[in-house]
Amino acid sequence: MANLAQLSAWRDALMAARYRGVRTVEYDGKRVTYATDGEMAAALADLNRQIAGASGRISVVRIQSSKGL
Repeated sequence: MANLAQLSAWRDALMAARYRGVRTVEYDGKRVTYATDGEMAAALADLNRQIAGASGRISVVRIQSSKGL
């Protein structure tokens, strides 16, 4: 499993390529070509989930309340 620094670097490289409109990403001597922007978005979402899990941050808070009736 990759550490937090690696995950963040991969995410940054993927985001930079996506914003430039490029579907090929090179990082750490590896090259990945995505067929669609949707695939890139899915990869980014997965990286964000892994980063949130690795950093121990809470990513979703649900609040429930009632009027007490």
